[in-house]
Amino acid sequence: MALTINTNIAATAASRNLNSNNSNLQKSLSRLSSGKRIIGPADDAGGLAVSMKLSASISRTKSAISNIQNSLSFGDVQDGGLQSAARIVDRMAELKSLSLDVMKSSGDVANYNTEFKALQQQLYQISQETFNGVSLFATDQSTTSATKATFGTHNYTVSVFTSDRGAAGSKVSLNKSILLGAVHFTSDSSTAAAQIGSAGVTKSLASSTYAGTLDIGDLGISFFTKALENIATLRAENGATMARLQFSEDHLRLSKANLEAANSRIMDVDVAEESTQLAKFNILAQASAAMLSQANATQSTALMLLG
Repeated sequence: MALTINTNIAATAASRNLNSNNSNLQKSLSRLSSGKRIIGPADDAGGLAVSMKLSASISRTKSAISNIQNSLSFGDVQDGGLQSAARIVDRMAELKSLSLDVMKSSGDVANYNTEFKALQQQLYQISQETFNGVSLFATDQSTTSATKATFGTHNYTVSVFTSDRGAAGSKVSLNKSILLGAVHFTSDSSTAAAQIGSAGVTKSLASSTYAGTLDIGDLGISFFTKALENIATLRAENGATMARLQFSEDHLRLSKANLEAANSRIMDVDVAEESTQLAKFNILAQASAAMLSQANATQSTALMLLG
């Protein structure tokens, strides 16, 4: 190679290599410090696009899990209300049986009746309870057959979306139990039994006012038995929905873990590999700097010839 003064070809090549090695060294440092394999779009444009979609899906899945957990809390509180309602109806049936004792005077029956009326009001108050402002129970009081476990003709459900696709994905219908319907009957006044019939008399074990409550002698044991059966059916519906929500939550947690693993394979840096690259580029950068110094010193040879 010719010896020149204006252009130091060796120094130019050494400088280019030094810049390249420094750039790779800085990129390796950035990857290790951030923990990400892709620092900028130029590193892997396609991988970055996929990672962005996966990250969005993971975020939506987390939100869906949170919504399911809130729905489970709703169901727990609702079931607690149904348990209380069942205990109240059971106590009312007990009071009814006690009032039928031939040893009880009219005053004793009146005392039982006082508690009986108070329990009717408490049963109504339970049906009006809310969870974070959302009513736990539907307010329908459609009359109920003594031989059927369906209450009213309306579909009182709320949709719980159980996937990251929202309304386009899977969902679970959470029932807002019709507690008032479960204790609301049309009875035949001649038999005092819960029956269907337009000529019957409407009777309910729940009342919003003391004046509207029934006396302990107005109802037969069959009313309490059927009311307990209806409440048991509502609890069974609640339990079935809760079980499905729990399985949905487990599925979402598994999906979230798999999505995070897939995203990690795209975005996360392999520390062992990148540490090796860091050591490599660190040595190359130092070697390039040393060679650039040597290349710059070769120009002094031209002075020897000129002297």
